Amino acid sequence: MKNEDRSSALFFSMTYEFLEVYLPKQCGRSPHTVESYRDALTLFRRYIVDTAGISISKFTFAECTRERVLGFMDYLSRLHSKPSTRNQRLAALKSYLSFAADTDITLQSIELQVKRVPQCRVPKTEKTVIEEDAMSAILQQPANTRMGLRDRTIMILLYDSGARLAEVLNLNVSDVAIDGNSPYIRVNGKGSKQRIVPISVKTAAHIARYLSVYHSNKQTDSRRLFFTVIKDVTARISEGNVERFVREYATKARSLCPSVPDHVHPHMFRRTRATQLYQNGVSLPLVSRLLGHASLETTQLYAKPSLKMLRAAIESVEPPYQKAVKAIWEGDENAMARLSGLR
Repeated sequence: MKNEDRSSALFFSMTYEFLEVYLPKQCGRSPHTVESYRDALTLFRRYIVDTAGISISKFTFAECTRERVLGFMDYLSRLHSKPSTRNQRLAALKSYLSFAADTDITLQSIELQVKRVPQCRVPKTEKTVIEEDAMSAILQQPANTRMGLRDRTIMILLYDSGARLAEVLNLNVSDVAIDGNSPYIRVNGKGSKQRIVPISVKTAAHIARYLSVYHSNKQTDSRRLFFTVIKDVTARISEGNVERFVREYATKARSLCPSVPDHVHPHMFRRTRATQLYQNGVSLPLVSRLLGHASLETTQLYAKPSLKMLRAAIESVEPPYQKAVKAIWEGDENAMARLSGLR
């Protein structure tokens, strides 16, 4: 029996399964990743409805042509999306079409069309890291209050562990081992991959103090390491909340320490830690393992050599002109006169 051509099927007929089943349950993608894909497909829906004038109840896979996707990229550009953001939206759209083509092979030709849509060229910029004096200034900003203790502990743990913000906020009290001389945290990373991340004894002391204040009553406090209470309801601290107070502390610190970068966000703590580990001689594969990267290529983004490393590399090879050579005209008055244009 001849297979029915499904290219006339509605384009958004598989998005629910893609977002609610395939990504989180079959691929193990994090809620943050799923929301990123949802945002991309939502923007594509708005483009189809607002710009192309086609209802999602009528838009089919066959109408998702290469030209239409190129139009979507132009639409994102008009919304002032950065090239890297546009590439992320395009990758999500391609991933959805790949899922649809795996579900129904008659859609493979459409997937191949869209696959040929090129990514935007992203200018390579130097990723900012926080210098040691600037980091110290930022960590000193929280007040000596209960809230200040929480904020400082979060920032110290972000920096010392190099963990992602979502990974730190998802920690439970049982994920923290601070007794003894080898403290560590147990992190659930991307793809539900668990890893052990060592932390310093000093960081463990800060966590111990935090626990004595926030988790002294185990019967009423949250099992989450970091939590907030809103209208007597205990909940996870939002990433936006952390981004806000990190930005505020950085602004205060900048008045005391000019080397504090203009735009400080939590991921810079992770980037700074990774760069410092590399610059202090920790091998790239080990840094990659600590960060929970699936690919060493991702870690290479943090492999920024210091000026000291560059100087040591240059000085490790002796240049051939290092020894001074006696000039052949030295002591010859007539030769020196001729070179000076004299007689």
